[in-house]
Amino acid sequence: MIKVLFVCVHNSCRSQMAEALGKKFASDVFESYSAGTETKPQINQDAVRLMKERYDLDMEATQHAKLLTELPPIDIVIKMGCNVVCPYLPSRYVEDWGLEDPSGKSDTEFIAIIDQIEANVKKLAELIKSDQLNLF
Repeated sequence: MIKVLFVCVHNSCRSQMAEALGKKFASDVFESYSAGTETKPQINQDAVRLMKERYDLDMEATQHAKLLTELPPIDIVIKMGCNVVCPYLPSRYVEDWGLEDPSGKSDTEFIAIIDQIEANVKKLAELIKSDQLNLF
């Protein structure tokens, strides 16, 4: 199965939400992973709360912060919008979603990012299913 990595600097917010939404909406198409170039001791608590409220997903029970070095070989790298140079990771396809970090912002702003991640995850799944990324 295709392995998709969602990457951002600290692996504490956007990439964690993308991993959770990938598992929820696209587990029949790809395996979801998230990681960062650094880690924080816990997942962003606003992300944890909002994902629990909206999708009944408990990210703290199923996920933890990971470094890029802790992953299996990855097919697709999705950069969340690091605003820094993400390190090179061997893969067959790379895309940058350019999402703002909602950390410390209002629930409304946070939810807008969650909605964008959900839409992007579903679109990615469709692109993979239809082989529009030429992975096969």
